[in-house]
Amino acid sequence: MSKTTKTSLNSIQYAFKSIIWPRRKLLFLGLILIVINRLAGLVLPGASKYLIDNIITPGNLDLLQYLLMAVGAAVAVQAITSFFLTKLLSVEAQKLIAELRVKVHRQVIQLPLHYFDDHKSGEVVSRIMNDVEGVRNLVGTGLVQLIGGILTAILSLILLINISPSLTGFALLPLILFAVISTQAFKFIRPIFRERSKIQAEVTGRLTESIGGIRVVKGFNAEEFELTTFESGVDRLFQNVKKTLTSTSLITSSATLLLGIASTAIMGLGAYRITQGDMTVGDFFAFTLYLGFMVAPIVQMSSIGTQITEAFAGLDRMEEIFQQEKEGEENDRTLDLKNTQGNFSFQKVNFSYEEGKEVLHDINFEMPSGSVTALVGSSGSGKSTIASLTATFLQPSSGEILLDDQPLAHIKLSAYRDHLGLVLQEDFLFEGTIKENILFAKPEAQAHEVENAIKSAYVNEFTDRFEDGLDTLIGERGVKLSGGQRQRIAIARALLADPKILILDEATSNLDTESEAMIQESLAHLMKGRTTLVIAHRLSTIQKADQILVLEKGEIVERGNHESLIAAKGRYHQLYTYQSRI
Repeated sequence: MSKTTKTSLNSIQYAFKSIIWPRRKLLFLGLILIVINRLAGLVLPGASKYLIDNIITPGNLDLLQYLLMAVGAAVAVQAITSFFLTKLLSVEAQKLIAELRVKVHRQVIQLPLHYFDDHKSGEVVSRIMNDVEGVRNLVGTGLVQLIGGILTAILSLILLINISPSLTGFALLPLILFAVISTQAFKFIRPIFRERSKIQAEVTGRLTESIGGIRVVKGFNAEEFELTTFESGVDRLFQNVKKTLTSTSLITSSATLLLGIASTAIMGLGAYRITQGDMTVGDFFAFTLYLGFMVAPIVQMSSIGTQITEAFAGLDRMEEIFQQEKEGEENDRTLDLKNTQGNFSFQKVNFSYEEGKEVLHDINFEMPSGSVTALVGSSGSGKSTIASLTATFLQPSSGEILLDDQPLAHIKLSAYRDHLGLVLQEDFLFEGTIKENILFAKPEAQAHEVENAIKSAYVNEFTDRFEDGLDTLIGERGVKLSGGQRQRIAIARALLADPKILILDEATSNLDTESEAMIQESLAHLMKGRTTLVIAHRLSTIQKADQILVLEKGEIVERGNHESLIAAKGRYHQLYTYQSRI
């Protein structure tokens, strides 16, 4: 069984178990409403036959008012059931979309970091927001109308056979041919819908990147290049839509042609039978209307079938997400971490992003509780990889990391990260106010805790100059602030979290000399009593570290404190001397 077939089967199972079956009562009510609606619709053809054969032909107008009342009542029932059908199911369909978006987001946000490294952020957003759209047809009027259409067609078929079995046979031949064409067309359309979602995600991803990096785009005068790239993506999307439109047009056109042929043949045969006395005018008129009631839902089902196909294509894409293993789901992650001393031990740790291409080789070192360990080395030497392993963003390919003599790989991620604080090189901030970004680490923090974090990170040094102070809006990713200001907010966020384990990845990289002096004092306070891992290109910032590890090409080539490494006159001495000259 192919992966695509397996995904499709899983989608069908998921649709029934998680979407249709939990809403069975509502859908059953919808079916009752649509059955009543369609039965009321069948009153008109029967009334037309009665009008011609029993009222107009014999001239018996006394019964006309009762017939009109019956038809009027049937029309009213149709209108009322249509209103409640749309109201109930359309609202439930939109509720389903909201629930599925939350469910997909819950799954996505718990995926390992490598998933986000392999997929553009805009693509991920598109999968959360757009892939679930078509699924509304499984709960909305689409599925119910499909079943209602089938019931209407069956009832109409019974009534048609009752009037004239032979004419009904002539009518069924083109309908059977139409069903065969539609079935083949839907098999062709479903992969196209899946491909459309993929293309749409890629185009959205590129567009998101382009807007997010608008300063780079304008700085390099690359507007035309971005326009060309976007235009290419939009054209791919158009070509995909064109395929589906062609297929659906083929279905609609074949329906028009085949039904036209059937109608022509029935018109001729009906006229012949009336002249022969085998059929009354009322019978023929009723037959024609019932045929319309049988054909209309079948043609409508082709449109609804396209919607259902789109729904299952979206479910296929969702199923791909749900099949991804969530972060921390390993069976051996069973240990809770109520308290921790923060003693780390890296034992023969190796790591590779790609099989056969190791970026860390046989890493061994200790980080005692409360100590400061600094990582030094040229770009690509493995510093950030070690920091990511410590943060559990990555897992070792081999070897072991111990925390308080317990394998880090066996500790529940949520329990471990409760004790973890980060100040990353990207100093990522969310759109909103300065205060909201600081509170992100601890939303329930007391006012005095926030105040202490702000003062310790010297955030108040610049917020006091802002008109709105801590309530200043900083724009997307903090674009309205300087690099040093964003860095200090990130440090205040880490201070508020009050972690036992601290990772500082280029924590002073965006600071000028004056800001750096202020931050160094706050960092010294922050690191006191905490196990701290520091990455810094500015070697002047780590002279007081308890140990310094010098990395080259994924290996620890030197270790010691600042004084011993300077005295050794090795790689660290070379780097430090070079920076001092600068």
